[in-house]
Amino acid sequence: MFTGIIQSIGGIKSQQLRDGDYRFTIQLGELEEQNIAIGDSIAVSGVCLTVISLENGCFTADVSVETLSRTTLGQLSYGSQVNLELALTPQSRLGGHFVSGHVDGIGQVKSRSGDARSERFVIQSPENIIHYIAEKGSICVEGVSLTVNGVNDDTFDVNIIPHTLAVTTMGGLQVGHQVNLEVDLLARYLERLMSARNQTDETTLSMQGLEDAGFIQNSQ
Repeated sequence: MFTGIIQSIGGIKSQQLRDGDYRFTIQLGELEEQNIAIGDSIAVSGVCLTVISLENGCFTADVSVETLSRTTLGQLSYGSQVNLELALTPQSRLGGHFVSGHVDGIGQVKSRSGDARSERFVIQSPENIIHYIAEKGSICVEGVSLTVNGVNDDTFDVNIIPHTLAVTTMGGLQVGHQVNLEVDLLARYLERLMSARNQTDETTLSMQGLEDAGFIQNSQ
């Protein structure tokens, strides 16, 4: 689990084909190697990868064909920059929102324009996830936790402050660039809950239903 608060910008050092999958070696940037162990999870531009080795300021992770097909990792090459975030610990501050590192789809930057001291990005979302995105809700773009300004048909827009532009790869995004998108976890689970309730004709939320499910206790 992650927060969408980027801790470092890393770089792709190598990509090796291994029996149909790929093995990526990624520079840690400002992440400290001594704080990372084999088996740890690191979000790479929003994609959760497992560390399989550490050496000389780099970590190595295997990337499956499924991950390559559903994220922008397959478009990266030697020297490409990526956003890095270590997984949450019990002592971590939750500065962004809960992020799983499981990308829902690939979006595309449709426009970028100045908005006072920040930059406003309009991003096109895949049709199958746009309904999860809500005005003033949370969205994870390239691993960065952002607040949605508004939603319009198949696009949404966000404002990126100067600090975020400087310490993430967002500053280098231009029109046409593709980006990893992860919607708010709550939106996913709410849809699943409503779908299950619809199948059993229980379409309304009631105090009795919450009590039966154990969410509240009867004080009598």
